[in-house]
This record gives sequence, C-alpha cells and structure tokens, in this order.
Amino acid sequence: MTDSDGSPSADEGGGAPEQPEVVAVGSAVEDRVYALTNLPEPDGGAFVREATTAAGGVAANVAAGLARLGHETGVVSRVGDDEAADRVRADLRERGVDARHVRRGATDEETSYSLILRDPEGERMIIAGGESVPNLRLTDADREYVRRADLAFTSAYAPDRVTAALVDAAESDESNSFPPLVFDLAGPLSELDGRGTRRATIDALLPVCDLFVANEVSARSYLGAGPRGAIERLRERGVDRAAVTRGSAGALVLDETGDVHGFPAFDVPVADTTGAGDAFTAGLVHAWLLGDSAASAAGRLAAATAALNCTAENARDGLPTAAAVRDFLADR
Repeated sequence: MTDSDGSPSADEGGGAPEQPEVVAVGSAVEDRVYALTNLPEPDGGAFVREATTAAGGVAANVAAGLARLGHETGVVSRVGDDEAADRVRADLRERGVDARHVRRGATDEETSYSLILRDPEGERMIIAGGESVPNLRLTDADREYVRRADLAFTSAYAPDRVTAALVDAAESDESNSFPPLVFDLAGPLSELDGRGTRRATIDALLPVCDLFVANEVSARSYLGAGPRGAIERLRERGVDRAAVTRGSAGALVLDETGDVHGFPAFDVPVADTTGAGDAFTAGLVHAWLLGDSAASAAGRLAAATAALNCTAENARDGLPTAAAVRDFLADR
C-alpha cells in the first residue's frame, strides 16, 4: 500500500467511480457511541447502558448522504494506523463512496474519533479526539481530484491549511474550472482552536463560497448573532446562499435573491439526532445545487432528509433514498 507517501491505494477503489460528482474534504472518523441513562450536568453523572462504534465525520457523513440520494461521491481525509482506520474506510466503500483518497497515516497514528453521549430521547453531546484528521494535508492528487468534481464540500473540522488551500484554489481560478464550494461551519470557534479552520480563513472563504451552512451554536460563535441575525450578517458580507439549522426549531435558508425562507422540523419518532445536520446539508445540496429545485422546495426536502435520518441510530443508519424522501413529503 502507498498511503504513507500520500498516494491513494489502488485496492481501496472497489467499484467506486474514477471521478465522483461530489468530493467532500475533511473528517472521516470513528464514532464511539455511549447510550446513557441521561446527559450529565456539570459535576453530575450518568450510567452507560450500551456502548457501540460506528463511522462518522462531517465530510464523510455528507458524502454518504449524497450517495444515498443517488450521487457519485468521494472523500479526501486521513485515518490512522489502526483497526479503526479499516472500519472507517470499509463503511464508506459499503455505501458506494470512493475512499481511495482516505489515506492511512503514520505508524501508531490514532484514527480521529468522536465520543457521542446519547440520552434515551436521542439528544446527544459530542467530544472529539484523535490525531489523524488534524494531520490531513492535500496532495497534488487530492487537489486535482477536487478540481475535477462537479461540487466540493468541506467543513470547519478540516485543518486550517486544508481549508485555506481550497480557498486559494477557488480564488486563483481564472478559468472558472474550480467547482462550486460548500462550507459547513460545523462547530463553534472555541472547539476548532488548534485543530480546525481559523476565523481568518473563514473570512477569506465567504466571497468564494457557493453555500455557507452553520448550526445555531456555530453561527453565534462566528457572527455573534442568533440564526436570523447570522443570516443577515452573511448577506451583508456578500454570501448569496446560506443555511442556519436550529435543531428541533427547523432551519433558515437565504437564497440568491436575498429572500430568507424558514423551514420547521418535521415531527418524527427520534432515535438519534447524530448526523441530522449533515443529512440536512446533503439534502440541500442534492435539491438546490445539484438539482433544479428552488430554495423554498430544497429547504423542505433537506428538512425531510434530516428528519428521516433521526429515525435510526448513528449518523448514517437512517440516511434516506431520494424516493423515500419524496414519499415522506407526499404524505405531508
């Protein structure tokens, strides 16, 4: 295998396409899930009822969601030198995602992971660790892989040097050959310190970003405002398309005309909210940027995609097909 020198492994390709429609750059991790009696308060406690592992990571989740919706996708990421690395890559391949650019790291490097603490109602807390994703750097092969895609996705959990490289590529693209770029400010700035994308890089990204996504917490940390205020500040800074998710309160979407659309969350039996935001992003990209839906319809489809994902445990086990989303919406 040639992972250690930065080249994709030929044996990781499986039946994946040579060039996917969408390339997601950033985190592909192992989720270590602890089902608890309750989410603990500060100085409080909880009891673990069940412990399991699954595959996760924002970039990998979005790629898996888009694959489930019918698109050819690939991921650029870095895993460690351990058994978790094999599980992360195997899960992507099983879902039809090209994992050849998910490289194995150096000897004894630990695959990045998320500790997910989940209560009986499906609400959760997430704690990140591991060194492989922070060690990710783009190779020339990665850059060309991204450039040939129809759309590129990354999140603030990508290392700053990686996000900055994508921004530089988009800024210097005089031939308009760089694909549309979607960015997800998946975590608050305090959480990103030292491992993810810095504020200055996010500032530089805004003019070249084709869709900016955030959740209520991350939007407030970056823009100092709640969801509607964050949308207004993004519009003032030249962002044409944006979405701010608000959990059970739904989402707000800014379209190219400057209109803001509100979408309520669908009421479904919730097994697990892990990955709901990533499923929302996948649905929005599917309908709005890769499809021909208007923002008003795309936001509703994205909300349905997120809701359906919440009906099963773990970040990807509830990801719906496009047909399942259509059927769900037809009944509402």
